[in-house]
Amino acid sequence: MGAEETLLPVKEAFELAQKPHRSQAELAVALSRTYRAADDKTAFHEQFVQCLKRAMVVYRREPAVERVLGFAAAFVTSLHRSDEDGNEDEEEEDRGILRHVFAFLLKSHKANSNAVRFRACQLINKLLGSMPENAQIDDDLFDKINEAMLIRLKDKIPNVRIQAVLALSRLQDPKDDDCPVANAYATLIENDSNPEVRRAVLSCIAPSAKTLPKIVGRTKDVKEAVRKLAYQVLAEKVHMRAMSIAQRVMLLQQGLNDRSDAVKQAAKKHLLQGWLRFTEGNILELLHRLDVENSSEVAVSVLSALFSVTPLNELAKVCKSSDDRKLIPVETLTPDIALYWRTLCEYLKSKGDEGEEFLEQILPEPVVYAEYLLSYIQSIPVVNDEQRNDFSCIENLMTKEFIGQQLILIIKSLDANEEGGRKRLLAILQEILTLPTTPISLVSFLVERLLNIIIDDNKRIQIITEIISEIRAPIVTVRVNPADVRKKELKMAEIKVKLIEAKEALENCITIQDFNQASELKEKIKALEDDKVNLLKETEQLEIKEVHVEKNDAETLQKCLILCYELLKQMSTSVGIGATMNGIIESLILPGIISVHPVVRNLAVLCLGCCGLQNQSFASKHFVLLLQVLQIDDVTIKISALKAIFDQLMTFGIEPFKTKKSKALQSEDAEINTDEEQESKEAEEMVTAKHVLKLLSDFLDSEVSELRTGAAEGLAKLMFCGLLVSSRILSRLVLLWYNPVTEDDVRLRHCLGVFFPMFAYASRTNQECFEEAFFPTLQTLANAPASSPLAEIDITNVVELFVDLTRPSGLNPQAKNSQDFQALTVHDNLAIKICNEILTCPCSPEIRVYTKALSSLELSSNLAKDLLVLLNEILEQVKDRTCLRALEKIKIQLEKGNKEYGEHAVEAQDASTTAIIYQNEDEKNKEACLTPVKDVKAARVSKSTQQRPDRGRRKVTASASINRRRQTSEANSESDREVPEPESEVRMRLPRRAKTAALGKTKVNLEQFLDE
Repeated sequence: MGAEETLLPVKEAFELAQKPHRSQAELAVALSRTYRAADDKTAFHEQFVQCLKRAMVVYRREPAVERVLGFAAAFVTSLHRSDEDGNEDEEEEDRGILRHVFAFLLKSHKANSNAVRFRACQLINKLLGSMPENAQIDDDLFDKINEAMLIRLKDKIPNVRIQAVLALSRLQDPKDDDCPVANAYATLIENDSNPEVRRAVLSCIAPSAKTLPKIVGRTKDVKEAVRKLAYQVLAEKVHMRAMSIAQRVMLLQQGLNDRSDAVKQAAKKHLLQGWLRFTEGNILELLHRLDVENSSEVAVSVLSALFSVTPLNELAKVCKSSDDRKLIPVETLTPDIALYWRTLCEYLKSKGDEGEEFLEQILPEPVVYAEYLLSYIQSIPVVNDEQRNDFSCIENLMTKEFIGQQLILIIKSLDANEEGGRKRLLAILQEILTLPTTPISLVSFLVERLLNIIIDDNKRIQIITEIISEIRAPIVTVRVNPADVRKKELKMAEIKVKLIEAKEALENCITIQDFNQASELKEKIKALEDDKVNLLKETEQLEIKEVHVEKNDAETLQKCLILCYELLKQMSTSVGIGATMNGIIESLILPGIISVHPVVRNLAVLCLGCCGLQNQSFASKHFVLLLQVLQIDDVTIKISALKAIFDQLMTFGIEPFKTKKSKALQSEDAEINTDEEQESKEAEEMVTAKHVLKLLSDFLDSEVSELRTGAAEGLAKLMFCGLLVSSRILSRLVLLWYNPVTEDDVRLRHCLGVFFPMFAYASRTNQECFEEAFFPTLQTLANAPASSPLAEIDITNVVELFVDLTRPSGLNPQAKNSQDFQALTVHDNLAIKICNEILTCPCSPEIRVYTKALSSLELSSNLAKDLLVLLNEILEQVKDRTCLRALEKIKIQLEKGNKEYGEHAVEAQDASTTAIIYQNEDEKNKEACLTPVKDVKAARVSKSTQQRPDRGRRKVTASASINRRRQTSEANSESDREVPEPESEVRMRLPRRAKTAALGKTKVNLEQFLDE
């Protein structure tokens, strides 16, 4: 009897499970005793399912419902666990409720109720998740669950799809390439529109060779939460060795530079630290697995992230040397160590006084380091023509050059304040630059360090000129012709013979005491000795002769042009082009333009472009030369010339680049300047500008992506700076942005994607430029042949872009307060044009696009009356039902807004009339006369109110709706002053254009009515 009293009824168990402080495990144990004691298991199953149904009809994530479902799953799976230790009869009996519940849930997953489908998938997920790791279910039941949940992956409710994803996590087989669950996950993770579903797939999908690219791809997801979870999953589930070097570099590059701080932290704390654990905390080993030679920027970002969480003393231990020189031995230098050393020096330098102590431990004095750098540069091998085909030699050379780059970059961390050390450092840098064995890849780094140490521009020019002179015309030892040496030797032998004969004759004369003859012989011997000495000197000079020999090979010219280019980049524009620079231009840059070597020509074009930025007259003189290079040279050189031309146009505008004929006419006829001459000059200047613009804009259609990108970027800069205003160019940029051909041009699309909104919202004028480009762009897309890539563009999407960019609410506050912010908005003008376009051809296939655009516009209330007239005409002519329904909605909204607008206008008119009556009474009672200004003002108020009462009322209401802070009297006076202008303007227009009479009216935003 006591045992029966302890049994827990099913209904009571479900009621108790809803309470937050009850233990679900205890309830499950108590209910399991009731289940085993029950004689009729089928009745228990029905009662259990009946209680479960009450919770499954609730869609909201109520805590009580969540606890009930958790209890139900715990109870059913607890019986499944206990069955493993019992006999087969009890096991089969206890598994009946599991099969019954699964059968009920599989029957319910197709219900029409969103709540039932959601709860059915959720409970299946809980049941499968609560079962032990070694649990087994029937194959038939497995197939049914698998099939049902795969169906639910396509459910229209995201929460249902999420629960289906979670339920299938234990049913996937990562070893099977044809696993349906893995295939469904791979499709869902890329194509599902809901970010929470994608996050659920990320948390459940099992990494494999097939699914790993899908997981990595989610690091580029548009949602921050998905990207963050992707990095966490990769850190927890995927070993570093399972990914290629390219994948590792790409993940770190994107994660550490993500626009979201949360994603950056996930990449730093989870992915980067996880990979560091794989290398047992060895940072150099981690760098080795990232291939720093080909991805140095990513490696620097990785080191910066690791340095920020590591004590400075531990970082300095890696670079400490055993001797007192504080230098890493040359033979032990590797790309990883060199990069680590350089990055650590820069990091400690940025720490100020805190890092100065550790910087002194790993970096020597400038003089010592300069000698160390010189010895390393001299140790770099020179590859001859035979070794150029040997990949190992080339690879070794590239490694040496990379290490050299890192050692050169360490120079900026040295303390160059001491005069002696700085001079020695400069001398060694100049010596390295003049070495014939110095690799070309290191020249730009060396020159940059050299110029950063020298501050004065004139001294910079002097030193670079000397280095160029030594490289271009070095002192060379020249050996003379052997025939000339033979002649000198014969002459020397002849002199020696004469000396011997003269000395013998002198002895004979002395013997016979012929002193007169002896005196003559002495003079002769002395002359012969002098000739012998002079001949010996001449012979030595002939054997070794040092002369300046000018070199014109490609490598020498390349080094000299790099020096010149780096100098011009760092020179101040106020220095200009002096005599020294003119000499370099005439002897090096201009001859380099016509060199047969493309590398030399490219550097010469870069230098020529920089010289043009230094001097306006020089730019004008050589502008045509850059245009010629742009048309006929190689692609790389064309890109350099294109950038140089845009830089000069950005700096000086089009004015300095007029035709010579125009300038000559201006100088010769400066005193006599008739109207005809002025018009002819302006026409020539316009032709020049159009010619240059056409030449540049033609590159928008280039097949070379770099040229397309350079042209688009340059034209966008000119338009953004106000140097170019062209709706045609803007239309071409929009088409280029949407063109499928440019899908892989990331830089182009990013540049235009940033330019369009910034340019449009900067001013009203820019929005009007988009307004002018609206119809030409749509007509181009509509007329595009089927074979054209433009035929693939969605015109509706283009229309949405134009509508959004011309939205008056998007204008910057400065633009709204400026003078060009008129009463009628760009959307108002666009609405009139769209209506006229529809009336021009009511049967056009683009009518639906125009109608959709019309329904998306932010229209002013003062345009409603005129727009309703056009809409009535359109409704009479358009036959398309979809368009008619949309137009009817627009008409209803405008009529509603117009009605409210009219009521406000009547109230404003009454208030205005009352104020005028009181004003007239006060004037009669006053003794003092009004000033003439006040008389005119009062007359204007009276006249405008009597003649144009409607126009005056609309003005008052419009001004009040725009700025609530203005007083009523100010609004009335402003509207009264503006009344006569629109009146005369409307009367002068043609009947067709009379529909745009709202040009004189102020803005009333109908957005609130359009959104209803």
